[in-house]
Amino acid sequence: MRLLHTSDWHLGRAFHRVNMLGAQAEFIGHLVSVAREREVDAVVVSGDVYDRAVPPLAAVELFDDALHRLAALGVPTVMISGNHDSARRLGVGAGLIDRAGIHLRTAPSAVGTPVVLQDASGDVAFYGLPYLEPALVKDEFGVEKAGHESVLAAAMDRVRADLATRARGTRSVVLAHAFVTGGEASDSERDITVGGVAAVPSGVFDGVDYVALGHLHGCQTISERVRYSGSPLPYSFSEADHRKSMWLIDLAGAGSLTAERVDCPVPRPLARIRGTLEDLLADPDLARHEDAWVEATLTDAVRPADPMARLMERFPHTLALAFDPQRSPGDPDVTYARRLAGRADQEIAEDFVLHVRGAGADEHERAVLRDAFDAVRADETVREVAR
Repeated sequence: MRLLHTSDWHLGRAFHRVNMLGAQAEFIGHLVSVAREREVDAVVVSGDVYDRAVPPLAAVELFDDALHRLAALGVPTVMISGNHDSARRLGVGAGLIDRAGIHLRTAPSAVGTPVVLQDASGDVAFYGLPYLEPALVKDEFGVEKAGHESVLAAAMDRVRADLATRARGTRSVVLAHAFVTGGEASDSERDITVGGVAAVPSGVFDGVDYVALGHLHGCQTISERVRYSGSPLPYSFSEADHRKSMWLIDLAGAGSLTAERVDCPVPRPLARIRGTLEDLLADPDLARHEDAWVEATLTDAVRPADPMARLMERFPHTLALAFDPQRSPGDPDVTYARRLAGRADQEIAEDFVLHVRGAGADEHERAVLRDAFDAVRADETVREVAR
């Protein structure tokens, strides 16, 4: 069976001030063409279809168009909700849409109920594990402590239990939206840390033939059978070196597989350039970036006049401008944002405790802070979905 694995469309999202809807529509057209030309048997979409719980109308219309075009091809599609989606909204009408060969799996309670497709070698069971927010699903899965590993392990127990009841030789595919250990993150994914832990070990998914992951935006291979497709488009300059693609997976009758990367259309290359303003304007080696979306970091000791206007004379698609004068960390002029760069909320809070009290947080206090951050994030998730 030939699968086309994609994820993290983030329909409705912009790239800095650039509306990406046109590029997203071009990607959908490319997806449909690949499914037709490469004779794909099933498309799997591993979450974050939309960029937010209540997407703009234009994004909903593009999603509707994608479903109609895939259904018209007669290619079954299995998709799950991600941490950016509203699972309940995305799942509206799922029972009816099922009849058109579009299988939306957004309910945690249904993780052990697969979509079963057939090829010449027999059945392939597709299990959809939507994003499982630990605080919201721990009761569903009967786990005592809310954590990504515990709820995913419980969900996979249901998958393996169902698979054990099926005919010998049934192949299995799991769609999941999670941060798996060994994956490389970028700046454009929303933090899903719970209890100080974001990642889960890949061993959680043992026992299935292929795991189609979503959440991380870089295409990457955790193991032969566990892969991220990554997002089809860039959503931050941290993705400047990404090769945006999908996975074409051939799953043989005996369960062996081969994987091929299929490139996605590139609306415009990304470039991160750094140096003094005069150097950036004069360096001939930067000519290759003149048509790219550019993030420029200026290292001038004194902020130059009209830097964005001057940069755009050479790099008309400059979208982001930062200043990073070369100063020592103890310099009082080092910005607050620079001091906090790369630090998690938990670390910042612990630094605050140390600053105001003169002594760092103990283990109990660190646990209280972790629980507080987890509770706030879970509450924000509930309120976003309820809007």
